[in-house]
Amino acid sequence: MFTKKQDKLESFIGQNSKFRGDIETKGTLRVDGMIDGNINADWVIIDEKAYVKGDIVAQGGIISGKIEGNIRARELVEVQSKGVITGDVFTSKLSIIEGGILNGRISMQGDVT
Repeated sequence: MFTKKQDKLESFIGQNSKFRGDIETKGTLRVDGMIDGNINADWVIIDEKAYVKGDIVAQGGIISGKIEGNIRARELVEVQSKGVITGDVFTSKLSIIEGGILNGRISMQGDVT
C-alpha cells in the first residue's frame, strides 16, 4: 500500500473522536472514530470501529469499518472482512475479503479521478 514517498501515517482521527466537516490532507489518514463529511487524502485507512458518512477520494484505501458514501480511488480499494461500504466504488483495483460487504455499484476503469 505505501510507497517510499508515502510510508508513514500523517493524520489520525482517534476512536473517541467525532469530526463533522470535510477533511483534505496529504499523506495517509487513519480513522478510528466517526467522520460526518468528505475525505480527500493520498491513502485512507478506516478501522473496524470507525464510521464515515461521506465520500472518499484517494489513491487507495483499506476499509475495515463502515462507510456510507462513494469511494473514488485511483489505485486500490480493499474491503476487509468486517468492512461495510454502502455506496458506489470507482477504482482500478478492488479486493473484498470474505465477510466484507459492498452495497453499491462498482466501476473499474483505468483512469479514476
